[in-house]
Amino acid sequence: MNSTRRNVGLLAGCQAMLFTNNSTLVAINGLAGLALAPRPSLATLPVTCWVLGGALATMPASLYMKRVGRQAGLTAGTFWAVAGALVCGAAIYGGYFSLLCLGALLFGVYNAHGQYYRFAAADAVPPEQRPTAISLVLAGGLIGGILGPALSRWTLELGARKFMGAYLTLIGVAIVTMALLRFIRIPVPSAAEGAAAGRPLAEIAAQPKFIVAVLAAAIGYGVMNFLMTSTPIAMQICGYAFSATAFVISSHIVAMFAPSFVTGALIRRFGTIPVMLSGAALNLVTIAIALAGITIAHFWWALVLLGIGWNFLYTGGTTLLTETYRPEERAKAQGANDQAIFIMMLVSSFTSGATVTTAGWERVNLFALPLVAIVAVALVWFLLQQRRVAAA
Repeated sequence: MNSTRRNVGLLAGCQAMLFTNNSTLVAINGLAGLALAPRPSLATLPVTCWVLGGALATMPASLYMKRVGRQAGLTAGTFWAVAGALVCGAAIYGGYFSLLCLGALLFGVYNAHGQYYRFAAADAVPPEQRPTAISLVLAGGLIGGILGPALSRWTLELGARKFMGAYLTLIGVAIVTMALLRFIRIPVPSAAEGAAAGRPLAEIAAQPKFIVAVLAAAIGYGVMNFLMTSTPIAMQICGYAFSATAFVISSHIVAMFAPSFVTGALIRRFGTIPVMLSGAALNLVTIAIALAGITIAHFWWALVLLGIGWNFLYTGGTTLLTETYRPEERAKAQGANDQAIFIMMLVSSFTSGATVTTAGWERVNLFALPLVAIVAVALVWFLLQQRRVAAA
């Protein structure tokens, strides 16, 4: 196996561990927050702190990796996961809501580092192979979508308090990630590469292609997070058991990453923008299903289609972004993109708890509708612009 294929395979394994961690947190953070929060509307504050940690760390993580290389930078991120697990475990044991929020924030720093697995793969292959490399790394999340909710079910009652064992088990997930990263072989940037600046970020960000890529990825991720974070609480309000919630979340995360085996091929066959438009259309169908009823089947279908739509928008947006910067500009361009994503996730996770507990599941979905429409309009506009340029 050559180094490129090995790197992509190892990064896919790291992605699997990242989303084992993340899907476990998705399944339990809101419920643990609901158990410790002084009032129900703050239940998703730990989720918000998780996203805040990512928003604060994503640009520093990108610039740090530009200086020390992908392997060292990504490995540093796993230590934040260990710290987060220890702090969350202590919070559950002592019943401290504020400490739970701090631990979630530390997990967010790890998540910020892990988001660069896809870019590490894209940077290591020729341009024509980037959609496939990005897709294959994201496909590793499929394993995480299966392992994470299962892990949360098995470990939910372990330890002295409910949820404590689930958090502490994530230390083992981080250690596996550290082991995988030891075998990645991506050259460390030279001093000249590390010092090169390229164009100002404002100039890069002014490109229509950059704007559409970031807008679609950020809003797509924000809408997905808004609906996904609300789901465990909405299902608990509806009286469904945790096992049903874990099944729905597991299916959702599988749907987020299973299409990755074909998304790269679809992009090469039909183009990036048509695939992204399909993702926006699936988000609209998701909202229609969620508004149609509150049975387990309605939750399941809505979250599965939401996952597929997210995959098309996120993979397409990442692919489109790689066409907007030069090698020496990748750190700030990638950092700006992921920071926009985390800011959208921050807003969506904070508002989801208050919305679902005070206004209900139906209102959650109605609030998501105009955001999806914005993405669809932007993609149609850019597609028409491309065709006009091609015709000229």
